[in-house]
Amino acid sequence: MGAFYVEYEYWFAAFQLVMAMLGMGATLTGRDFRDVVREPRSVTFGLVVQLVLVPLAAFAFLRVLGVSGGVAIGIALIAAIPGGTTSNIFTFFARGNSALSISITGLTTLACLATTPLILAALISDSLPDNFAMPTGQIVNEIAFTLLLPLALGMAYLYMYPEKAVVVSKWCIRASLLGIVLIVIGSTSAGRLNIEAFGLENVLLVVAFTMVLTAMAWLASHLFRLSRPDATAIEFEVIIRNVNLGVLLKASLFPAATAATSHLGDAVLFSLLLYGGLQLIIAAILVPRYRAKHPATAAG
Repeated sequence: MGAFYVEYEYWFAAFQLVMAMLGMGATLTGRDFRDVVREPRSVTFGLVVQLVLVPLAAFAFLRVLGVSGGVAIGIALIAAIPGGTTSNIFTFFARGNSALSISITGLTTLACLATTPLILAALISDSLPDNFAMPTGQIVNEIAFTLLLPLALGMAYLYMYPEKAVVVSKWCIRASLLGIVLIVIGSTSAGRLNIEAFGLENVLLVVAFTMVLTAMAWLASHLFRLSRPDATAIEFEVIIRNVNLGVLLKASLFPAATAATSHLGDAVLFSLLLYGGLQLIIAAILVPRYRAKHPATAAG
C-alpha cells in the first residue's frame, strides 16, 4: 500500500477532512451561534486566544529554542490551523459551555481562510527551502473547498432533512476516522512514520509545545476570570487543533511523491500526528477531572 498511498496522499487527506466537516456541519444550525451575539465577551476572548496568543506562543517557542526544519513547520501548522471539531465533544463531556465551543470552532474555521496563510508566512519563512514560495492562493482554495464548503453543505442538509442528518453525521464521522486510520497505515507502510529518523529530541519538542499550549490555555482563561464552563470550552478549543486540516496542507505543500521535499514533509507529518495523539491523551485526562470538580454544571 505504501507506493499507492504516496501517489494519492493528498486525496486521502482531502477525503478525511471533507468527511469530518460534513459530519460537523450536519450537527450545526444557526441557533448554535446565537451566543456570539448574546455573550460576546467569552467569544471574543476565545477568538483572541486562538488567532493571536496561540501563534505568538508558537513564535516564541520556535525562536527561543531555535527550532527549524520539518518540526518547526509542523509546529507552525499546529498553531495556524483552527480548533478541531473534537473540541466540541470534549467540552460537552467536561460540562463546559458547548454553545461557546461550537461558536469559536465555527468562527475560527471561517477566519482561517485569511489567518492560516498569514500565520504560516510569519512563522516558518526561514524554515522553508530557499526556492519555496508560500502558495497562499492554494491554501485559501483548499480551506474553502475542503473545510468551509463541506461544513456549509452539512448545515444545509440538516436544515432540509433534520430527521436524517443525525445518521448522515455519524457515518461521515466514521468515514473520517477511517480516513485517519488509512493515513496512518499508508504513511507507516511507506516508511514515513519512522520515530528513529524523526529523533527523540524532536519528539520532546512536540511534547513540550503541547504542554505550552495546554498551560497557556489554562492560564489565559483563568487570568481573564471566565466562568468555569466558558474557561473549559476555551481550553479545549486551544488544545484540540484541527490536525486533519494540517495533514491536508502538509500533503499539498510537501507531497510525498516529490523527492526534493519528501524528507521535510515526513517530519511535518510526524509532528502533526504526534500532536494529534497527545491532544487526545490530554483531553482524556482533563475531562474526568473537570466533571469531578463541577458535577452540577450544565453542559452548555
